[in-house]
Amino acid sequence: MNDSHIDLVVTGLVLQDRDWVRRDVHVAGGRITAITEPAGEAVPAKRRIDTADAYLLPGMVDAHVHSLSHPGEGIAASTRSAAAGGVTTIVEMPFDLTGPINSTDRFAVKRELAESEAFVDVALLGTLAPDGGWRSAEALAQAGAVGFKVSLFDTDANRFPRITDAELRNVMAATAGAGRTVAVHAENNEIVQAMLAAERELNPFDPKAHVRSRPPVSETMGVLTALEIAYEQKAKLHLCHLSLPRSVDLVQWYKSQGLDVTLETCPHYLTFTEDDHDAQKGRLKINPPLRKGADREGMWERIASGAIDVVSSDHAPWPTEYKDHEGIFANHSGAPGVQTSMAVTLSAALGRGTDDFSAAVRSLTETPAERFGLAGTKGRIAVGYDADFAVFDPASGWDIDAADMYSNAGWTPYQGMTTSGRVTMTISRGTVVWNGSELLGELGRGVVVGASV
Repeated sequence: MNDSHIDLVVTGLVLQDRDWVRRDVHVAGGRITAITEPAGEAVPAKRRIDTADAYLLPGMVDAHVHSLSHPGEGIAASTRSAAAGGVTTIVEMPFDLTGPINSTDRFAVKRELAESEAFVDVALLGTLAPDGGWRSAEALAQAGAVGFKVSLFDTDANRFPRITDAELRNVMAATAGAGRTVAVHAENNEIVQAMLAAERELNPFDPKAHVRSRPPVSETMGVLTALEIAYEQKAKLHLCHLSLPRSVDLVQWYKSQGLDVTLETCPHYLTFTEDDHDAQKGRLKINPPLRKGADREGMWERIASGAIDVVSSDHAPWPTEYKDHEGIFANHSGAPGVQTSMAVTLSAALGRGTDDFSAAVRSLTETPAERFGLAGTKGRIAVGYDADFAVFDPASGWDIDAADMYSNAGWTPYQGMTTSGRVTMTISRGTVVWNGSELLGELGRGVVVGASV
């Protein structure tokens, strides 16, 4: 290529096979054009960035973001938060306050909104309404949905409804036919509803009543239901926010049977335990709930082994008035996290060893991109891919503070935590959008990306 056409050269530690090696990454037109040994000024470029001893990572592809569950957030705030956290693509959930994205008309409206507000790139999921909504799968895929999300638990009859087991068979068949992955919130509705009723009556002011209302079997039974129906229908399945090592092991067994399945966990399951409810109370009310310390350790072991495909934020930015009720069940479920996910996860992983760190990097970047049809453009530092980078400095600690968050939620469950590393720069399609202290660029520069499959 003509060297004079190089817009940017970024130098840093890049993962090549299993080794972290110092490389120059050339960028032109927003894409990676070459990866070479460091050459300094010998290669002319319009701009150079040397990250010194920091890791040059692919930008995170956050596979689980709820930007519009609360009207005070929106795509503008969530993608600003993403940029400040090293996230260059969000996979946006379809369960919005205004209604689920289950028709091509609603999808088009949301796409237009994302294109006008997004600070970084956005991939959109659709959902399929109960009672025959599976018939819309092909049309939504053609409109640009990179996948679909459904729930086995009845969170909200309008915004986030339950799909019955019988309907799930139709959904799985339809999404398989459309060539898209179906993401599933896997909790057994009957078990949870019965336990919720009991705990509401007996222990409504005990934060750990939320944990007891969703016992481990409620997750594993939901996981098994999704796995078995996906196996029958030959569907592409992604299991969301799993909290238990046993759930991961069940998925691995179905993989060994030939099922096309992936799973995700989240930083909160890798950081907190159910005992943290004593201090944070409703702010840590998350579905599925936090588990025991042994479960947290088991999830880390499975990240290191490669059994966990994806780590996502499950960013649910409810303001504090939705999280600080005395009665635990009056609080909404979920917590903000898109800005903190990369630093929290990678700092903890690096403390466990280089192999754990490398595995965590892949789960934040490469595998979520592959799962939602973005392979070839997102999730890797490779020639032809978008020049999406996160610079992670392992020696630059971060005292996490709500005052530094760009989400409109106004708080973070990681308040007061000090990480051993932080994201010091985010580059989206060759443009620096976060320089470690301030956001650069403008809203609307992000694009809606579609699946390549």
